[in-house]
Amino acid sequence: MHPSIGLVEAIKQRRAARSFRGDPIPEAILQEILELGIQAPSGFNLQPWRFIVVSKQENKDKLQACAFNQRQVGEAPVVLICCGDRRITQMEYITSVIHLGEDAGAMNDSYANYLRSNIPEFFANHSSFETMETWTNRHTMLAVAYMTIVAKSFGIDSCPMEGFDSAQVKEAFQIPEEVDVCCLLALGYPQEPFKQYGGRFPSDRVFFNEKYNAPFQFS
Repeated sequence: MHPSIGLVEAIKQRRAARSFRGDPIPEAILQEILELGIQAPSGFNLQPWRFIVVSKQENKDKLQACAFNQRQVGEAPVVLICCGDRRITQMEYITSVIHLGEDAGAMNDSYANYLRSNIPEFFANHSSFETMETWTNRHTMLAVAYMTIVAKSFGIDSCPMEGFDSAQVKEAFQIPEEVDVCCLLALGYPQEPFKQYGGRFPSDRVFFNEKYNAPFQFS
């Protein structure tokens, strides 16, 4: 099984699908989307993302009711509830990350000791973010972005969504208090009419050279 669309084209062609056909996603393709998605980077390799795969119609209907009745939630063959787990600062969890590195041959005693001391200190100071939810959301969205591109490479469209009642979703799907719902990600084959390309700002509006508002120019 190989992607049908190359990386560059998958990035350029990806659109948020607002309506889906009922065709199921082949299990092998869904597995690729999920497993390649979590190859995304994360700070200290903490991998705070957690995903609930919702495919049964009764559960999609329940989720749709938590998402202001948006049609794509009920129509898409698969919807992911994408979450960030704030319990990653616990020493037991940090130790599990160290063991992962050891199993992969990428961890030595010096680096393990660095993680044990620096991860708690980093989150205690949190100088670059205000809350743990902010940090876990940042990194969960990296994995979500990977999934949208991998999906498109296999001809599967997606719709990242933040239109939902988080408290309702957490209650309906038994999500622990320490786990936050970052977004929903509907996956499937889109129904026409397809969303048109909305354009992007020119590079000189978003890229700056050395300081803010100094235009960066490609040579």
